[in-house]
Amino acid sequence: MYKSYSMELAGRMLTVDVDRVCAQSNGAVMMHYGDTTVLSTCTASEKPRDGIDFFPLSVEYEEKMYAVGKFPGGFKKREGRASDNAILTARVIDRPMRPLFPKDYRNDVLLNNTVLSVDQDASPELLAMLGSSLATAISDVPFDGPCATTQVGMIAGEFILNPGNGEKAVSDLLLTVASTKEKVIMIEAGANELPEEKMIEAIYLAHETNQQIIGFFESIIAECGKEKHSYESSAIPEAVFEKMKSVVSPEEMEKAVFTDEKQERDANISALSERLVEAFQDDEEALAILPDAIYQYEKKTVRKMILKDHKRPDGRAIDQIRPLEAEVDLLPRVHGSAMFKRGQTQILNVTTLAPLSEVQKVEGMNEFETEKRYLHQYNFPGYSVGEAKASRGPGRREIGHGALAEKALIPVLPPVEEFPYAIRSVSETMESNGSTSMASTCASCMSLMAAGVPIRKPVAGISCGLVTGETDEDYLVLTDIQGLEDFFGDMDFKVTGTRDGITAIQMDIKIHGLTRPIVEEAIKRAREARLFIMDGVMKDAIAEPRKELSPYAPKIITLQIETDKIGDVIGKQGKTITAIIEETGAKIDIDDNGMVSISGIDLAALERAKEIILSIVNDIEPGQILEGTVVRMMNFGAFVQLSPTKDGMVHISKLSDKRVNEVEDVVHIGDKVRVKVIEVDKMGRINLSMRPQDLAE
Repeated sequence: MYKSYSMELAGRMLTVDVDRVCAQSNGAVMMHYGDTTVLSTCTASEKPRDGIDFFPLSVEYEEKMYAVGKFPGGFKKREGRASDNAILTARVIDRPMRPLFPKDYRNDVLLNNTVLSVDQDASPELLAMLGSSLATAISDVPFDGPCATTQVGMIAGEFILNPGNGEKAVSDLLLTVASTKEKVIMIEAGANELPEEKMIEAIYLAHETNQQIIGFFESIIAECGKEKHSYESSAIPEAVFEKMKSVVSPEEMEKAVFTDEKQERDANISALSERLVEAFQDDEEALAILPDAIYQYEKKTVRKMILKDHKRPDGRAIDQIRPLEAEVDLLPRVHGSAMFKRGQTQILNVTTLAPLSEVQKVEGMNEFETEKRYLHQYNFPGYSVGEAKASRGPGRREIGHGALAEKALIPVLPPVEEFPYAIRSVSETMESNGSTSMASTCASCMSLMAAGVPIRKPVAGISCGLVTGETDEDYLVLTDIQGLEDFFGDMDFKVTGTRDGITAIQMDIKIHGLTRPIVEEAIKRAREARLFIMDGVMKDAIAEPRKELSPYAPKIITLQIETDKIGDVIGKQGKTITAIIEETGAKIDIDDNGMVSISGIDLAALERAKEIILSIVNDIEPGQILEGTVVRMMNFGAFVQLSPTKDGMVHISKLSDKRVNEVEDVVHIGDKVRVKVIEVDKMGRINLSMRPQDLAE
C-alpha cells in the first residue's frame, strides 16, 4: 500500500503519493496539484565516477504530449529532443538543488521529472521543482534539504500565488523563488518594469509560502525518509594543501591571480602548476588529485583577497564596473547590429526583421503560448575563451542565456499592432570573461534601436557576485563579476531593467541560501550599475530607436478585412492571391481573423497590393473613379477588370465624348484606363464610363 499526503496550497490541493511507483529508484514521488500530475524520481549510482572533480548531477524534465491530449508533431509522432521550455525548467530545478548536495560527493545523480497530466491552472513546472526536492529528501542520497519553490504573479497590482497559465499570460510578473528552511536559494523572474521594492516584497511572499511547504515535506520525510547512505569523500587532504604551500607560497599565488588580463592570469597559474607537478612527482596518489587541489588553492586565495582585504583580482573597487565600450552599425547589410564590451566580455548582436508569418510556432503544454514573435538566441563559440572547440549546436547554457536576455527585452517591445514584425536577435560571443548574458542584453537593446524597432525604453543588465565568510554577517557583494569571481564566488545575481524597474532576474548560488540583506543589497547595486551603463556608454552609441528601418529590412503594410472576405482575396485554389503576388512581388499573409500583412522591399509595390486587395473587399459604388485593365472587347463595348474578382463594362457610347464607330479605335486589351462607376444594377453588374466629362464630375 502506498501512502498519500495532502495540504492546501494557494487555493488548490497539493497531494503527494509515496511508494506508489518506481520502487527501484532511490526516491520517487507522484505529485498532484489540481489535475496536474508529475512523477519525480531521484536515482544515484552506487560508486563515484572516476577521474572527475565535480558533482555529476543531471536533471531532466520530460513533457509527454499525452498529458494534454495531443499527438507529438513530426513524422515519427514521438517525443524527441527536449523543448526549450523543458530545458529551462530543468535548469531552474538544478540551480537550487545542486548547492544542497555535499561538495565532496562524486556519485552520479539523476533527477527525472515526467509530466503525466496537465491542468492549465496548475503549473507542471512548479510541481516538478517540488517533486525533485521531495524525492531526493526521502531517498538515501545525501542531501541537505528539503527546499521548496513558489511562483508569484501580479495582476492589477495584486500578487497571485502559483498562477495558472491563463493568469500568467496577462500577469505583470512571473517570479519563481526557491527556499531552504532559513534562506532564499534561487530567484528567476520576468517582469514589466517592476520597482525594486515591489520585487523584494514578492520574493519574500514566496519565501514565506515556501516555509509552509517545507513543513509539509518534513512531516513526510519523518515518516517515509530513508537513512542517508555513506559515500567515498573526494575532499582534498589537508596534508596536500600544506605541501603545496611550501612549494608555492600564498603570496606567490596571490601575485599570480592579481591581474585584469585573463590570459596573463592563466599563464601565471600554469607556471605555478608546473612547479607543483614537479614537487609531487613521487606521490602518485596526490598527483591524481593535484589539478583539483590547485583549483581549491587558487579559490581560497581569491576569496581571502576579496573578503578580508577587499582586493579584487583585477584591482577594481568592490562596486566598480569594468571599462565599457559600445557601438552600432558594424555590419552594413543586416537590419541592425551593435557591439557591447565590458572588460574582456564582448558581444556582437544582430537584429533581423521579418513578416509575422515567420513567428516561431510553439508545440508545448501551455495552450496560451502557441507562438513566439520575439526570439533571442545566444551563441558561445570556443574561440571566445581561447578553446579549439568545434560547435555542436546550442547547449543548455546557451539556451538559458538566450532566454534570459529575451525575457529582459520583451516588456519594452512595441505591440504587434504598432510594429507588425517578427523579430530575431542573435548574440554572438566574441570574447568571454564573465556575464555574457548581461552583455547580450545591452547589445541586443542597442541592436534593436539601430534596426528601428520602436522599443519603449532602453534596457541594460549587470551581474553581482558574493563572497561569504563564516557567519551570515560576514559577506561582500561585488558589482560586475568577472569569470574568476564567478567560479570562486558564491553567487551570480543577474538583474536587467529600465530606469523605472526590473524586467528580469536570474540568481545562481553555491551556498545554502541568501539572507534578506544580501538580496536587497544585490538588487540595489544592480540598479545603480545598469543606470551607469545606460548613461555611461549605451546612450552615447545610440540614444533612441531610429525613425526609419534599414533599406534592407522588409517594409510591411497591414490592413483588416472582414473574415467573410478572406476567401475572395485568396480566390479559388489560391489563384487570386497568387495573381496579386505575381503582379506586385509582395509577400501576402492573411490570418484567420482577417489581418492582412503585405511585406516586401518596394513600398510602391506594397501600396499597389493593398489597393488591389481593397478593391476586392470593398463594395463598388456609383460615383467612384477607379483604375482598371481592359480584358475583353465586344462590338458594343469593353470590359475592364477593376480587381481580380470584379469586372465592369464601358458601353461604346461611354468610351469617349465623341462618336466611336469601333471599340478598337479607343482601347485595346491590356490598356490601363481610368473609369467612373455609373451604375451597379440589381444583378451586381457594373456599368462604367470613360468620358472626360464623367471623370471630371
